[in-house]
Amino acid sequence: MGEFYTRPALVEARARWKREGKTVVFTNGCYDLLHPGHIRLLEQARSLGDLLILALNTDASVQRIKGPNRPLFSQDQRAEIASSLAAVDAVTFFDEDTPRELIAEVLPDILIKGADWAHFIAGREEVEAAGGKVLALALEPGYSTTGIVEAILLR
Repeated sequence: MGEFYTRPALVEARARWKREGKTVVFTNGCYDLLHPGHIRLLEQARSLGDLLILALNTDASVQRIKGPNRPLFSQDQRAEIASSLAAVDAVTFFDEDTPRELIAEVLPDILIKGADWAHFIAGREEVEAAGGKVLALALEPGYSTTGIVEAILLR
């Protein structure tokens, strides 16, 4: 079960984890409507290290990216749900359109995104410059929050 961290507390925790020799994996997203594709991606990401950080877009950030009808769940609700997942060790928020600044502060050992973002992975340069790895993981076919929302609205 994960813990919620403010940005400064996460940076401090990351420094401690580094001293302890732990491999830290980082991923991010809206995680607006949790589905099996999310769970599988998070489990796969977590299997690559000792700890998984999940950075969630704030409500304002989700609205800028997805439109005024999103998110479906508030950032606090999304953080509560994400924190309850076995694969997630740490949850935090970022309000920017991309998590590049947060990634530059945390400098994870491994940065993960879904393959749908392989063309642009924010933070890639910072992580690779620090000697870390950046991976785009295959997505579970048939799962997309936008697709699920559209299907619900059509019914």
